[in-house]
Amino acid sequence: QVQLIESGGGLVQAGGSLRLSCAASGRTLSSYAMAWFRQAPGKEREFVAVINWSGSNTLYIDAVEGRFTISRDNAKNTEYLQMNSLKPEDTAVYYCAADPSLSTLTRRPLSAIEYWGKGTPVTVSS
Repeated sequence: QVQLIESGGGLVQAGGSLRLSCAASGRTLSSYAMAWFRQAPGKEREFVAVINWSGSNTLYIDAVEGRFTISRDNAKNTEYLQMNSLKPEDTAVYYCAADPSLSTLTRRPLSAIEYWGKGTPVTVSS
């Protein structure tokens, strides 16, 4: 049984930084693409960033481009999201996800994605 466990969320002031981690257990996900999503209160879950299996290809939404960096360590079966210059509008629960297909992680329906974590909350105060 595969589990994705996020950590690193918390409360931070605007302009600050956080680093999220997502550790996978149950199987090796080195051949999977991995992604981060977020869901703000009262809003739909949205795609934030994705990384391919080798780490050579990444994609971000415009709202976080240049501020967030997605990465992975296949030896540790873990992906990361470094978040800098945080803004109040980044406040959300952040979820990691994994799927054999990178394109599946960037499209709807989200129900097509194979693995999800349970999320870690990020609150950015102004």
